[in-house]
Amino acid sequence: MCRHLAWTGEPRTLAELLLEPEHGLLRQSWAPRRQSHGTVNADGWGVGWYTPARPEPARWRAARPLWAEASLTSVAPHVSSGCVLAAVRSATAGMPGEESACAPFARGRHLLSHNGVVDRSTLPAGAWPLAESVCDSAVLAAHLLAAPDELGERVAAAGAADPGARLNVLLTDGERVLATAWGDTLSVLRTPEGVALASEPFDDDPRWCDVPDRTLVTATPDGVALTPLETT
Repeated sequence: MCRHLAWTGEPRTLAELLLEPEHGLLRQSWAPRRQSHGTVNADGWGVGWYTPARPEPARWRAARPLWAEASLTSVAPHVSSGCVLAAVRSATAGMPGEESACAPFARGRHLLSHNGVVDRSTLPAGAWPLAESVCDSAVLAAHLLAAPDELGERVAAAGAADPGARLNVLLTDGERVLATAWGDTLSVLRTPEGVALASEPFDDDPRWCDVPDRTLVTATPDGVALTPLETT
């Protein structure tokens, strides 16, 4: 059910992050290694990044498989950023297959991606009018983006309201990345150049570490902090 990644650190091209790694998002779109829900991620893709030109991030999303996006191959090597968030989508059954249902979702400076599933009926009604799509991830994103600094608390509350939910979330404002591991895999890679967070490692670097379930991650280019999420 989706794969995603975030990078914060020295500028990297979109090609370096999405296309060139042996097991990057391009390969994960058709052959993920650690995905336990679904087999392919062919229902869309998206990437968001930050530049000095303006505070709000740029986004490129599509409702087709990442491997079918021929233009990305030529553009990606020319776009670089110190903060990138990207995802490939495996749509929840019954959810719409449209570009607006693809992560990353945005509000102001913030970008958010959700890897998992949640019962939309358990989310606050106030999130629906703000959602980019009626899909579960978009409604969840609208709820979480309404209070980005409360990510951990809101994810824990959503998990309590829907015990079957999987709530792996990546959230960034261009300066730091917040993430939650809740019901699915999440890994972190710390390097001298920066930090990567991903549903699964995009290469075989031995420095990748798995994030414990029910954990909030705060990542900056200088390091990573892990905070257990309280459950009820």
